[in-house]
Amino acid sequence: MNESLFQPTKIGRYEAANRLFMAPMTRSRAYGGRPDALVAEYYAQRATAGLIITEGVQPNVRGQGYIDTPGLHGPEQVEAWKAVTGAVHERGGLVFAQIMHAGRIGHPSLYPDGGLPVGPSPVASGESLFDGSGMVPHPVPRELTVAEIQEVVDDFAVAAGNAIAAGFDGVELHGANGYLINQFLADGSNLRDDEYGGDAERRSRFAIEVVDAVADTIGADRTALRISPSNGYNGIVQSDPVEQYTALLEGLRHRSDLAFLHTAQIGGAEHTPLVRELWEGTLVVNPATGLDLSGADTALGRGADAVALGAAWLANPDLDVRLRAGAPLNEPDAATFYGGDHSGYTDYPHLQSA
Repeated sequence: MNESLFQPTKIGRYEAANRLFMAPMTRSRAYGGRPDALVAEYYAQRATAGLIITEGVQPNVRGQGYIDTPGLHGPEQVEAWKAVTGAVHERGGLVFAQIMHAGRIGHPSLYPDGGLPVGPSPVASGESLFDGSGMVPHPVPRELTVAEIQEVVDDFAVAAGNAIAAGFDGVELHGANGYLINQFLADGSNLRDDEYGGDAERRSRFAIEVVDAVADTIGADRTALRISPSNGYNGIVQSDPVEQYTALLEGLRHRSDLAFLHTAQIGGAEHTPLVRELWEGTLVVNPATGLDLSGADTALGRGADAVALGAAWLANPDLDVRLRAGAPLNEPDAATFYGGDHSGYTDYPHLQSA
């Protein structure tokens, strides 16, 4: 492995102990919409990552996209997250909350009022979700009004403030993988002809407003953004990613002091050089290669400041130790990724016990 993986790097106001970050991964174990002691143990086990980025956390009720995912929009959720952040900090780790509004990737069964999910335009994803008993199709979302868009922007900012109150070191805004920010960026899901749609610059407006609102609330040096220019996940269609992400990153030039920009190479790495060229600040790359960590070396060699790994950290709570020792990695058990108990969550063996 590239030895620079184990060297410290600066992210905003912090210095991460290494460049081997833990990528956000939905685990659907937040029963009642908030984390418990098992969730705290899971993250604390992985505190030797240079930075932990949590699973997606919804900023409001309508932002939920999956069953048993956590929120940061109520006082009981803030209190519950304090146990998680405290456990990570006790072991010397850094942890950012990923704030994720799922947008059209939702379903009436997730919401107390049984209403529709929302999106930039009434365009269904064409995908489905698990509702606890089986797979159900995502419905056509209700189009957000301009006034409602501003309310959602405000909800992101409030959730970011809640994250800091809960002890998080910062937040990452999920602008990737087909969720709400990504839906506004993509011309396949954003058919608006007002100030939030119509061309690449206007499609970028929502993302930029969310970044600005959060940075103004908690500080740019505690704010990050995740993007995925090559990704068609959750039914995303983007006819010209180069045009769209050039417009987005040019619109964020005034925010090069963000803690970091995180680009996920899901779907391919062809747009990462453009991102590196246009982004003057700290860049984190998720190579999206599973247990094949050669992509991490490649990303660092091409200008990434750190790499974020998902499945490798999921199955190896001591990933840094294993990589330093050249030891084999545990294989992740896909059957236990979502929901359940400690199995496939906190029971992956450490190198010493193995």
